[in-house]
Amino acid sequence: MLLPCPLGATTIFLAVCISCLLFLSAWIKMSGSGKLPPGPVAFPIIGNALQLNMKNLSQSMSELREKYGPIFTIYLGSERVVVLYGQEVVKEALIDQGDEFSDRGRMPVFERMTDKKGIAMGSGEPWKQLRRFTLTTLRDLGMGKKSIEERILEEAHFLMERLKNTHGRPFDPTLFLNHATSNVICSIVFGDRFDYEDKKFVTLINLIDEINKLQCSPWTVLYNFFPTLMHYIPGPHQRTFKHFEELRKFVLERVEMHRESLEPSCPRDFIDAFLIKLKQEQHNSQSEFTTDSLLRRTLGLFFAGTGTTSDTLKQGLKLLMKYPEIEEKVHVEIDRVIGRSRSPCMADRSQMPYTDAVVHEIQRFISLAPLGVPRAVIRDTRFRQYIIPKGTTIFPVLQSVLYDSKEFPNPEQFNPGHFLDENGAFKKSDFFMPFSIGKRSCLGEALARMELFLLLTTILQNFTLKSPIDPKDIDITPTSFTSNIPVSYQLIVIPR
Repeated sequence: MLLPCPLGATTIFLAVCISCLLFLSAWIKMSGSGKLPPGPVAFPIIGNALQLNMKNLSQSMSELREKYGPIFTIYLGSERVVVLYGQEVVKEALIDQGDEFSDRGRMPVFERMTDKKGIAMGSGEPWKQLRRFTLTTLRDLGMGKKSIEERILEEAHFLMERLKNTHGRPFDPTLFLNHATSNVICSIVFGDRFDYEDKKFVTLINLIDEINKLQCSPWTVLYNFFPTLMHYIPGPHQRTFKHFEELRKFVLERVEMHRESLEPSCPRDFIDAFLIKLKQEQHNSQSEFTTDSLLRRTLGLFFAGTGTTSDTLKQGLKLLMKYPEIEEKVHVEIDRVIGRSRSPCMADRSQMPYTDAVVHEIQRFISLAPLGVPRAVIRDTRFRQYIIPKGTTIFPVLQSVLYDSKEFPNPEQFNPGHFLDENGAFKKSDFFMPFSIGKRSCLGEALARMELFLLLTTILQNFTLKSPIDPKDIDITPTSFTSNIPVSYQLIVIPR
């Protein structure tokens, strides 16, 4: 008969003790403090992961709202999340109590890439200083003004030439749109655009496209839920960090080139403006203006300026292929207001209510960030009858606002009439918030609005969109876990 091994028994005992401590630690963290909003019972370690549909989190949020009301608590892993569902509570939190809800929520993948800093990930006074500087600099460089409009139209010209060269053959518009929107932000950040055939530029765009795809994968979702564990597990999510490092090396090269040719009296772009500020602050040991922060901010602008606008345009073209009758109404309005002999301009928008409504409806319908970008409360915060502990992650569910059935009847249908009154005039809506609202709203909103209107209008001024398949068979349902990134498809453009 074999005697039990004392070492084995000790090991088992220690393992049980450690497991119990982990269990207790997670339970204490999940129990929180104060009077939290109600929510489903969560399990230690995994939270509510088994109770949520990870392929459609926004649908799970809708079901939980029916049971618990517009404010409820869930746990993603051991991370406590308070969910805000509906326009009333989202506005109340992000506008009426904007200061309390102004911190950034946990996003482990981005935190690892940016060292918990940057435009999107920063917090506190350093983040406020850098955000103010970035906004002021972008405005000085013309964002939202005529000079940026001219840059967009210049890029639209190159895009039209590229589309003509498809000669009526089916193609995937993803890279075309990525290149065009990226070049607009490149002209602001780097002071110049890149040729579409430039090998380095093509590589960078491919890296951004790959990172965007990886962000929507279940591997990345798991990383955000269980970062400590997933950090060491091999898988596709690890490529995200390698790709981001390649982007960082490229930006560092551009920064060094700018440093060598800098003229402090005549800044050419965002990098120049930051380098000038960095030199002014060089004797301030507490300054947030460092080379590292310049790299993070430049990367953030480059990354964000390439992905979201091109994804919106990509899905917009697909929607218009499915609904050629809507495309035809836009053609009629373009011919009446602009004609064929000149380029569109932002001044045309006020005379083109239907086209403006189509652009807004595209953004509403696709709801690119259905859960919103996570926020967090900066202190223990009283919100209605609840107390939300400091640091709690907040999900302002933007899709719940964009799909409000009282404001937008039959919200699951693509209908530009959602933004038109009974006389056909454009109708604004307080429920339209694809860029979020409040102190953490998108920095590039003004630029994105200009790009969407000018690029889409220019494409439809020059081309008719055709699908290789029957429009009735076009699937416009986006497939994603946490963001509605459109799937690839084939498009044909016919010169008008």
